[in-house]
Amino acid sequence: MVGTIQSIHKFGKCLVSQGRFSIQWQVRHFSSQQKKPPPFRNSFQQPPLSAPLPGLENAIYADTKEEDNVIQVTTLSNGLRVASENKFGQFCTIGVIIESGSRFEVAYPSGISHFLEKLAYNSTSQYADKDKIMLDLEKHGGICDCLSSRDTFIYATSADRRGYDATVNILAEAILRPQITPQEVETAAQYIRFELETLMSRPEQEHILTDMIHAAAYRDNTLGLPKICPAENINKIDRSILLQYLKIHYVPSRMVVAGVGIDHNQLVDSVQKYFVDKPPVWGVDDGTSVKKIDHSVSQYTGGIIQEDCKIPLHMGPSGLPELAHVVIGLEGCSHQDPDFIPMCVLSVMMGGGGSFSAGGPGKGMYTRLYTNVLNRYHWMFNATAYNQTYSDSGLFYIHASAPPNHVRDIIDVITKEMSAMAGEVGNTELRRAKTQLQSMILMNLEARPVVFEDIARQVLAVGHRKLPSTFIQEIENVTKADIERIATRLLKSQPSVAARGDIKKLPTLFEIQSALLDKDGFQSKGKLSLFT
Repeated sequence: MVGTIQSIHKFGKCLVSQGRFSIQWQVRHFSSQQKKPPPFRNSFQQPPLSAPLPGLENAIYADTKEEDNVIQVTTLSNGLRVASENKFGQFCTIGVIIESGSRFEVAYPSGISHFLEKLAYNSTSQYADKDKIMLDLEKHGGICDCLSSRDTFIYATSADRRGYDATVNILAEAILRPQITPQEVETAAQYIRFELETLMSRPEQEHILTDMIHAAAYRDNTLGLPKICPAENINKIDRSILLQYLKIHYVPSRMVVAGVGIDHNQLVDSVQKYFVDKPPVWGVDDGTSVKKIDHSVSQYTGGIIQEDCKIPLHMGPSGLPELAHVVIGLEGCSHQDPDFIPMCVLSVMMGGGGSFSAGGPGKGMYTRLYTNVLNRYHWMFNATAYNQTYSDSGLFYIHASAPPNHVRDIIDVITKEMSAMAGEVGNTELRRAKTQLQSMILMNLEARPVVFEDIARQVLAVGHRKLPSTFIQEIENVTKADIERIATRLLKSQPSVAARGDIKKLPTLFEIQSALLDKDGFQSKGKLSLFT
């Protein structure tokens, strides 16, 4: 066996010795006969990044043209409006917005819009079932979705722009020519029952509280009607009721077809072919229908709705306690009101969020509800400001949650923050809120579906679209006096309150209203204490 290697010298000599013999060799002898490697060339010997590589063709870059940002709107013979923006890209987004939603269900069982969401893109006059629609849409790399709100209903698709004609056909079939078979209605009812069970078993209460605060603010009228189908109405809604609702509300004068990333003339031709030339499955409304469209103007009433119940806990070792939820709202303004933009700035300035999502870019960690509430009171788990706007009214509210023993403290803290809105506004916080709102608008509008929705909603509301630059300038023009003025306007309204959970310590509506009028809240009157 070979012995151990005793040493390796720096000249490459290797000496192996064992017993009576030794072997010695030199690496230098072999290396002298080999060619030397070429000198090393590093990246610094290449042209700088500011100069083009030699031998390559000049690149052709896409540039923005002013005509690409022009919104074209055409009104067809039956009153249907078609709007589009020919945005650069291989894919397009096409959809339909309809003036329909839960606020128009006053003459029907509440929950029709909820049912229509579940029935969207099912069997139609042309397609036997949902799978056929999805298969046809997937040929063009497309997806589809629908979304209802209190005053609008949106059907939307995104697909390769070369398949725009098939996309428009699918939209027309889904909106104007659905079969709505009894089996599909029963399946939708099962989905809704499951959703209701899920909502009641989850710790998150936002969807339920949104319905509750609207019901308190607009009691028994328009915007106060529930968006979530009540459990007692599931068995009341059938095919005949749904078709009757569609016949009255899904009419051309209440619709806008909008497209982004498609030639306007091509879109108009397809809409004419599938939305105008082909009639809807329920025929044309001749005016003899017993039920009519509800044109009622929303009536803000204020009030309180409360539900004393046990809120489910988070699954697993989250460590989160049982929470009680309180929402305090005030009458805001519509999206056509001159104070709409200042109201949006105020909402961003109040900001807020959850105690476990603080910090990070865009999280609003310097907003008032973070600095004055979440950072000061360890027992406050959420405090968030919302601003909901509609065609004829609006609702500004703050949602807060804490353990049940702090319910009265929630009211004290939130009412003081709402009362302080009419006080002095700092230059820094106003500048930050305006910049944050501007960046939110611009970043959201980078997404094609958001541009579609923006075009559709504006054309439905006023017949044209304001460019983002207009809103940016209007935000820039907001002053401290505007914020103080609209805050004073908010505080003059009757408060709306929604509360859910273990809320036995919830103050009365009169006490809450008194606290909003007093900058020192309940503590100055000896009614509440943060340490009780």
